[in-house]
Amino acid sequence: MKAVQITQFGGPEVMQYKDVPTPTPGKGEALVQIQASGVNYTDIYSRAGVNPGPLPRTLGVEGAGVVMAIGSDVTGVKRGDVVAYCSVGGSYAEQAVVPANRLIAMPKGMDAKIGAAAMLQGMTAHYLCHSTYRVQRGDKVLIHAGAGGVGLLLIQMVKALGGYVFSTVSTDAKAKLAQQAGADQVINYTTQDFAQEIKTATKGAGLQAVYDAVGKTTFDKSVACLAPRGYMVLYGQASGPVPPVDMRLLGNGSLFLTRPGLGHYTASRQELEQRAGDVLNWIQSGKLKLRVEHVFPLSKAAEAHKQLESRATTGKVILVPG
Repeated sequence: MKAVQITQFGGPEVMQYKDVPTPTPGKGEALVQIQASGVNYTDIYSRAGVNPGPLPRTLGVEGAGVVMAIGSDVTGVKRGDVVAYCSVGGSYAEQAVVPANRLIAMPKGMDAKIGAAAMLQGMTAHYLCHSTYRVQRGDKVLIHAGAGGVGLLLIQMVKALGGYVFSTVSTDAKAKLAQQAGADQVINYTTQDFAQEIKTATKGAGLQAVYDAVGKTTFDKSVACLAPRGYMVLYGQASGPVPPVDMRLLGNGSLFLTRPGLGHYTASRQELEQRAGDVLNWIQSGKLKLRVEHVFPLSKAAEAHKQLESRATTGKVILVPG
């Protein structure tokens, strides 16, 4: 079968589309015929060596497809089931072995592209506004990268909870997407000082939370936007890691700082099913709009990385066999 592997860390050029042995499911595992794979920033970190791991390494942590075979002691899924999953390595491949307890049955009739696009970013948006800082009606929050995959979903979820959304973007086209998702005020950070804009809009009161996946270039001003006892939720670092923080910074308002990750918010099977179920059912019902704009063949995974890394994409980027 074909897969995208790396044998060294580096830029997109280290990614190799090559033949590899077809894996065999072991105890508690299932073999999934991958119909679509999600592309995420964590894949870029893995390729570059920011997230170190053994080499050679098949990239990708999110996929959807059909169960082809199961190992021993598997009761939750069977051959022929259409499933989706995330947070399991090796999805940039035509087939992948996945722990059966991480597979989620997709709603009947849902396309694999939707499953592969929804799991990681959808559940990330879910835990951010339902658990890390649970948005209450009337809360004012800032969502950076509002036209990105997580950003567009998070805007919709915060609005459904009754929050008021400020969002930052880098272009007018991206601003339009954030507005269509429901953002109340969109700020182009290339031409406007988002901290000053928010200070003016809130009359100096500040925000209950900032959801920041950008990191280095936005962190300090994001903290400055918070109201007393506000939450600085740093869940990514698209612009680079945040330098060491003097914790006295948080004393100016008794602020909270957290660096959450999806794995800790889907650690139990019950929590995984709840979050995935909410996201997939909301998409199927139309309550949640998923934007899948960029579809690349698996053989062009390096190009997908280039475009995501340059922040030229909006919504979700996925790979399909070929």
